[in-house]
Amino acid sequence: METKNPELQNNGNFYRKVENYSDDIIDNLKNKYASIIASLGEDVKREGLEKTPERIAKAMQFLTQGYNQDAEAIVRGAMFKEECSEMVIVKDIEVYSMCEHHMLPFFGRAHVAYIPNGNIVGLSKIARVVDVFARRLQVQERLTQQIVQCLENTLKPYGVAVVMEASHLCMMMRGVQKQNSVTTTSAFTGQFQKVETRSEFINLIAANLSK
Repeated sequence: METKNPELQNNGNFYRKVENYSDDIIDNLKNKYASIIASLGEDVKREGLEKTPERIAKAMQFLTQGYNQDAEAIVRGAMFKEECSEMVIVKDIEVYSMCEHHMLPFFGRAHVAYIPNGNIVGLSKIARVVDVFARRLQVQERLTQQIVQCLENTLKPYGVAVVMEASHLCMMMRGVQKQNSVTTTSAFTGQFQKVETRSEFINLIAANLSK
């Protein structure tokens, strides 16, 4: 299967977006989505919908690209030996995922921390790990745990902490239709299970240190 990560490619004096998809998957999905749209009572051949099944097929491949990515390999590819044992935090990582129950989006922020035990990782790779697991059909609870487990397995740190806050369209657009609800999940291992360490992490992600 071809890589599906969109990228910007230099083409002379401008950049253009290049997206690679599996043609077999596109054909399979677009036929199914055309049938779904028709079942809803729409005319899939009218101008506004004519290309919609293919667009959805490509969107779904992009939104589930995490199934073809290895989060632990990403971390191991950017690990460095470093005698550092102070808390490392990457906060306000944007999260976009799909609820596996209704296949509607949920979105929000993740705050990730670890305490190194001889190994550190490039900071951007922490955000990549979040994306790998978010780009799958998910529940927020499992997503939070998967991020923790990945960093535990690779970095072998003194502890990992993840707090995630997200709004779920399955609650906002249908069902109870609560527009302002936010779901918070958390997971802590090692030193973060100590009250004082966990409290330091919570205080730091809540603080606006730029002011």
